[in-house]
Amino acid sequence: MRVLVTNDDGIDSPGLFALARAARSLGWEVLVAAPSTEASGTGTSFASSVGRAPIPLERRSVDGFEAIALPGHPSLIAFIGCLGGFGFKPDLVLSGVNLGANTSVGILHSGTVGAALTAGVRGVSSLAVSLDVEWDGTEPLWDTATEVTRAVLPTLVEMPAGSVLSLNVPNASTVRGIEWASIAPVSPYQVRVEVSEDSVRLRGGLTGLEPVPGTEVAWLADGYAALTPLHSVGALPTSDLPSPAWPA
Repeated sequence: MRVLVTNDDGIDSPGLFALARAARSLGWEVLVAAPSTEASGTGTSFASSVGRAPIPLERRSVDGFEAIALPGHPSLIAFIGCLGGFGFKPDLVLSGVNLGANTSVGILHSGTVGAALTAGVRGVSSLAVSLDVEWDGTEPLWDTATEVTRAVLPTLVEMPAGSVLSLNVPNASTVRGIEWASIAPVSPYQVRVEVSEDSVRLRGGLTGLEPVPGTEVAWLADGYAALTPLHSVGALPTSDLPSPAWPA
C-alpha cells in the first residue's frame, strides 16, 4: 500500500508526521508532501505562490520519511500526487492531522478536507484527520489522533476506490469510541467581522448552541471520535425543477 500524506498546517507541523507514522506502522510505503508554510482555510484551491511558473520542490528527510515541501495548497498537492507527480500514484491519501476540528459548514473551507476531496475525485480513497483542540495553548494529543486513525484505516481500505472520510478526534487521552456521524447544520463557532478605516478582522467564538444529535459536533462533545463519509461533487435531480425561461 502506497500512501501520500499531506496537510494544511504546513511541512513543519508535528501532526503531519504523526499521521505519517500511523501509516508506516501498518507496513505501508509513505511519502510526505505538504505546503512549505501554513495553508489553512484554502479549501480545494489549486493555487501556488508562484502562479503558473514551475513549482519548486524542497526535498527533506524527516524522521526517516522522504518529505517534499512546496509552495502550494494541499488540494494542489493531492492532485499532483494522484497524477503520479511525486514518483508514484498513491493507493491512499491521508490529510492531517489538523490542529483543530473540521466540522459543519467549516469543511467547505478546510484545506485538510479539500485535499481529501480532491483525491477522491481522482479515484483515490482518502482520509482527512482533525484533532479537536482549541487554539489556546492546549497541548495537542497527536498520539490519540493516530491511534484512532489506525483503527479507521482498515475500514477505508475496504471501501470502493475514491471514497472520502473525514475523521474528527477528541483531544483527550481516552476516546469512548468511533461513531458514524452526519454533518452538523450549524457550526459550533460564530464569526463576526470587525471593520476599521483600513482593515477587516475576523473574530470567532463558541456559539453555545446545543449540538444536533448524531452529528460530528455532538459526538465530539460526548467524547467520541466522529467519522463522516463525504463526496465532493454532485447535482440534485433535475426532473422536478422548473424550466429556466429563455426569450423566444
